[in-house]
Amino acid sequence: MPAPATLTIDLNALAANFHTLEAAGGAPVHPVVKADSYGLGAAACAKRLMAEGARTFFVARTGEGERLRAALGADVAIYVLDGCLTGRAPRLRAAELKPVLNTGAQLAEWRDAGGGPCGLQIDTGMNRLGFRVEDAPEPFEGLDLVLSHLACADDPAEPMNARQRDAFAAAATRYPATVRSFANSGGAFLGPDYAFDALRPGICLYGGGPEGRPDDRIRPVATLSAEVLQVREVPAGESVGYSRGFVASRPTRIATCAAGYADGVLRAYSPKGLVSVAGQLRPIVGRVSMDVCAVDVTGLDVAVGDRVELFGASRMLDDAAGAARTIAYELLTSVTARVPRVHV
Repeated sequence: MPAPATLTIDLNALAANFHTLEAAGGAPVHPVVKADSYGLGAAACAKRLMAEGARTFFVARTGEGERLRAALGADVAIYVLDGCLTGRAPRLRAAELKPVLNTGAQLAEWRDAGGGPCGLQIDTGMNRLGFRVEDAPEPFEGLDLVLSHLACADDPAEPMNARQRDAFAAAATRYPATVRSFANSGGAFLGPDYAFDALRPGICLYGGGPEGRPDDRIRPVATLSAEVLQVREVPAGESVGYSRGFVASRPTRIATCAAGYADGVLRAYSPKGLVSVAGQLRPIVGRVSMDVCAVDVTGLDVAVGDRVELFGASRMLDDAAGAARTIAYELLTSVTARVPRVHV
């Protein structure tokens, strides 16, 4: 039987999104599987993506790279976006991980440890990680990838996209023997001049749209569902949940469902959150509790043991995120370890 709250991951949909991105960008896809594939299980997701042809992956942390190497074996390249932090070079080298170097100090740390295959990040305007264009180093032995990151790819009309593209194209000419990677999920849909040699998508692989809203080209991958624990009739004038967060204006049927903020159901869902239940979208009412949330199921045939869908094919991820005043990335990575992942 499924757990009270379950995150189900459709690996066929993941594979379909991989090929959609590949076709849209016209370049090989090098998946971003950081943060445990955005909470969906990096080992299972990366293994399926390997079966679809992926041979290069990106993580954020050294520990993520070590775990991924143990899961995938030696036949793939794994880049670490943090780069070579102080004292990490021996671990990177032992796991055959490739740091994406972001500063002169990281470059020196890597060289002093013996160097080896690595990447280089050029900051083209995001001001997050990477060498500024004017400070980028000369080519050096072991460098096999140069990348940058789009700041506004979810807004195709934003002029900064083209400015960053042009800055990256100019900077990358300094490194003619390297793979150039620029486009993230949104960038894959901006046009062929954003693709360069390799795409580096994340959220679109996992079901989020490239512009922060549902997109027919991207299939839903993750479904967060919860069991109905109790159904009760609430008379008009009575309240539901902490601090009387909801007061019934009429006799109301309430289903208490086994998912709360300890499972990743954000408190910000109230009062605009909707779930799919018995073929309809119905509101979460009152404040989300640690372990449960309440749903108005008035007029529906809902019983204990039935399940509600907080996001998935019937309640799109981006729509659910918008209702909580956040983004799909945060919604996925907020699902906690208490919720079992089921890969199908």
